[in-house]
Amino acid sequence: MAETIDTILDEYRNRALNRRAFMARLIHVTGSMAAAHLLLETSGLAGTLVSEIESKQIKVASDTISYPSAGGVNVSGYLSAPPGKGKFPAVVVIHENRGLNDHTRDVARRFAAAGFVALAPDLLSRKGGTGAMASPDKAREAITALPAEDAITDLKSGLAYLDRHAKVRSGQLGSVGFCWGGARSFMLAAEAERLRAAVVFYGSAPAPDKLAQVRCPVLGLYGETDERITARVPEVAEAMKKAGKRFEHKIYPGAGHAFFNDTGERYHPEAATDAWARTLAFLRANLKGAGAKN
Repeated sequence: MAETIDTILDEYRNRALNRRAFMARLIHVTGSMAAAHLLLETSGLAGTLVSEIESKQIKVASDTISYPSAGGVNVSGYLSAPPGKGKFPAVVVIHENRGLNDHTRDVARRFAAAGFVALAPDLLSRKGGTGAMASPDKAREAITALPAEDAITDLKSGLAYLDRHAKVRSGQLGSVGFCWGGARSFMLAAEAERLRAAVVFYGSAPAPDKLAQVRCPVLGLYGETDERITARVPEVAEAMKKAGKRFEHKIYPGAGHAFFNDTGERYHPEAATDAWARTLAFLRANLKGAGAKN
């Protein structure tokens, strides 16, 4: 297996494989998307080789950083920013339920290419970090055991870090989350004073009392067949309306959970393309200084 992985890495280094083909080959060898992503994390390749190649290709600057949070914790993260001088709006990108991986890093890079400073925190930092997990299941178990208040605290600290960053237009901060991270993005909208816009990809909504506390506009993006999440959308929309909160949403016919993750079997290209366009339009409408780059 090691030789096969080395071969795949060599082909990717030599640009014989693009990112999606590279990930598909790794998934085939390791047996699952989660295992392939965790391999890249534990080896450090996601934050080095893959980051360097993909960032250079789309002309963004990316690096691994850390920032302080409550309790003396340092949260590791991946920061991607547009090139050149100037200040930009910023987004915190919140990963799925197996920790920070290259799918989330790729989303951060895409935001940077679109004119945002993007921070993808590793919310398993309090457990040693995603790269310290022994298996995808262990990463998922660690996420499940993570107290919700710790995740929100570390995300708020991430927003504070962004707000102080030299390339960020202070006060113009958004959040985007996927799956487990989508639920945290929605919760952050109710708890973070700094937040100006929140995007939720197939994540559950907070309880009705929390919905009444939402501080910023929210965009929800859902798959039709993801019934566990999507069945609640009309109820959430009604509760947000009654509370006088802005909630836009789109349910994509034929799409399921994780339809935006282009490294997974449930990837739905048409839904993902439209959802990305809606996300950028929503953030540009709600964050000052967001340009029209794609």
